[in-house]
Amino acid sequence: MSRERSLYVCQTCGASSPKWMGRCGECGAWNSLVEERAAPASKGSRGSSAYAVASPPQRLAAVPITTIRRQSTGLQELDRVLGGGIVPGAAILLGGEPGIGKSTLLLQGAAGMAQNDSVLYVTGEESAAQLALRAQRLGIGDLAIEVLAENHLESIEAQTAQQRPRVLLIDSIQTLFSENLQSAPGSVAQVRECAARLVRLAKTQDISLWMVGHVTKEGAIAGPRVLEHMVDTVLYFEGEAGSPYRIVRAIKNRFGAANELGVFEMQEKGLEEISNPSRLFLSQHQRPVPGSIVLPTQEGSRSLLVEVQALVTPSPLANPRRVALGLDPNRLSLLLAILHRHGGSFLFDQDVFVNIAGGVRVLEPAADLAVALAVLSAFRNEPVEEGLVAFGELGLAGELRPVAHAESRLRESEKLGFEHAVLPQGKIPSSAIRLHSARSLADAVQSAFGH
Repeated sequence: MSRERSLYVCQTCGASSPKWMGRCGECGAWNSLVEERAAPASKGSRGSSAYAVASPPQRLAAVPITTIRRQSTGLQELDRVLGGGIVPGAAILLGGEPGIGKSTLLLQGAAGMAQNDSVLYVTGEESAAQLALRAQRLGIGDLAIEVLAENHLESIEAQTAQQRPRVLLIDSIQTLFSENLQSAPGSVAQVRECAARLVRLAKTQDISLWMVGHVTKEGAIAGPRVLEHMVDTVLYFEGEAGSPYRIVRAIKNRFGAANELGVFEMQEKGLEEISNPSRLFLSQHQRPVPGSIVLPTQEGSRSLLVEVQALVTPSPLANPRRVALGLDPNRLSLLLAILHRHGGSFLFDQDVFVNIAGGVRVLEPAADLAVALAVLSAFRNEPVEEGLVAFGELGLAGELRPVAHAESRLRESEKLGFEHAVLPQGKIPSSAIRLHSARSLADAVQSAFGH
């Protein structure tokens, strides 16, 4: 009998060491090494052969190109995020906080895919009866969805070979374990091994693979970082606490644009699609208020209108507070320095709070002008012109730089009834909105406040 080998594996990056150390030598994480015992694979074991490639190399010009038929999930917002649907053989990783609705989204998507393809739903966290109760609550009828309550990887592979489904859903990857490894389910070694073999299975048999992943307290998908590199698409399911709205965001997508956005609303009978999310993120002020301005932001191929809110108040502290929600705090500090130097606004003794209403995260530089105008409006206690939107990147010299997708942003603003737009000077697209092109922050302030 072969002797088992003991290794210490980092639960953050997956690096292994023959002895325990207080700090991982690869990623530098403290107290992350956990002892795992791995039995050497036998000659007939698939543990090492799962990564082997038997096909010979081909000339690039001789590789046949076929038209790909994308599978629809039945949810247009989810199809948008995926780039128009699922490519057969694609591996998709869906991450999100506990209770956010990942299993609900997966089950509703399974119902849509089962209209045209056979679906095998593998649940390692719930029983088949619990899944049936959720399907009943969501109003999912008698569809071609096979349910397997199993977390043993070899059994799942055998059942997949027998059923030959076109779609395989794993809920979740952290609950699976392989008998080739002695470590517990959810460990770095188990997650890496199970994910690699499932992805290999999906690629060789053209199975659309969905895997649900837990997230850590930092918001990243639990397990080794290589897990996100194995798959073709990484989706994050997000939502603010106490809010019924949910956002699906594509962080990585080999078959479509990254940073696409899909918006849903959680209701009693499941997730409802929001076809016009801009109306959700805009407040219904009866009249213009100080510290509020509308930003046309770009999320993938979709333009989205969000409200930027700012509050400026005298600070009793020696170091005034700078709070940014939905915005990079470092970017806010940079914009306050530009306002101080080129906008004539001295905020060194003021607390500044900036919020993107609705829980949306805006990370593009096009939000610079809207944030600066919102802060200036709150500081002056003076609202900007009614029906105005603003976008543009601010440079450290106070200049206003052009941004991409200006025409798409203006088209979305016009659709929702906005009449004025402040934007950087440059190639001005044709629009029914009255455009105020600005070369610098000072020009933009004059256009926004009308003086």
